[in-house]
Amino acid sequence: MAVLCAMYTLLRNFLFLFPPEAVHYFSMNMLRLACGIGFIKKLITRAFTFEHPSLQKDLFGLTFKNPVGLGAGFDKNALYLNELQALGFGFVEIGTVTPKPQAGNDKPRLFRLTKDKALINRMGFNNEGVEVVKKRLEIWNSLHPANSKQRMLIGGNIGKNKLTPNEDAWKDYEICFKGLFDCVDYFVVNVSSPNTPGLRALQEKDSLTKILSHLQTINHAAIKPKPLLLKIAPDLTTEQLDDIITLAQEVKLDGLVATNTTISRANLKTDANTVDAIGAGGLSGKPVQQQSTVVLQYLTERLGSNIPVIASGGIFTATDAKTKMQLGAPLVQVWTGFIYIGPAIVKNICKALHKA
Repeated sequence: MAVLCAMYTLLRNFLFLFPPEAVHYFSMNMLRLACGIGFIKKLITRAFTFEHPSLQKDLFGLTFKNPVGLGAGFDKNALYLNELQALGFGFVEIGTVTPKPQAGNDKPRLFRLTKDKALINRMGFNNEGVEVVKKRLEIWNSLHPANSKQRMLIGGNIGKNKLTPNEDAWKDYEICFKGLFDCVDYFVVNVSSPNTPGLRALQEKDSLTKILSHLQTINHAAIKPKPLLLKIAPDLTTEQLDDIITLAQEVKLDGLVATNTTISRANLKTDANTVDAIGAGGLSGKPVQQQSTVVLQYLTERLGSNIPVIASGGIFTATDAKTKMQLGAPLVQVWTGFIYIGPAIVKNICKALHKA
């Protein structure tokens, strides 16, 4: 494993010479090519997967083979599920998916802050739309039945199209919820991305109540409702967090995801002029770790185990994951840490959790 990590560090240093978004697709497409060859996929799986019954988590009526997942935004269109499973993830959140396809914001829209082990993105919910993603997930599910052992669970992160006015946002969430209902294991409502104009205004209690209550009405009319979670920003005030807690209890949410990216640029090591030149976008990685943890602790202390909180934000090591889990998070999600640490991140965390 040490040799593989050293090799990844060399490869990463080379890839970091090129634009981040192009490198993302190049790397994942190369991995997909490799996993298309049976024996190579087996070698990759053996190298980067750690499985043990002690790692299983029963949550939301689902069994997660391990507590380490990949956050939304990495595999927006459910293109790389086969490859991500080979890298040992217990669950992957696809999306954010919107009703209609959209190109997202103008490029460049993804930036590295290597001194800070961070990224800034203003992708803008670029995705192929709910119908395309649905068909892809149907194929995946046909090959990975719900009762199969060691199945990687899939979360559906849903949002609204950029041109949809906020007063009609609930309609977009309904379209995505209904469209993906039979294809995903759980849902996450995303109203916390800073990269769609006006989206974060939907975190206010009245707007959120309208969206979540409507989704729960549809959900509870189903024979087997799906777990419904809400992803929140790290930049909320205490009063806003209290509103989220009250709302989560009122509409009987199954869980929360804390947190999304931050709009703060405080205490960065990267030169201020460089950061200013990058401009708007959500900051992820190590700089968001502390505030995400503060939000997580505030939520878990008030919600207990009644409404679980999945931890996301600045998780790079097993110690990072353990800190979040000791505060009450049953599951963790990585994203930027996956980019900087590499494909060994899941195995590293799982092995350490098993030994703990």
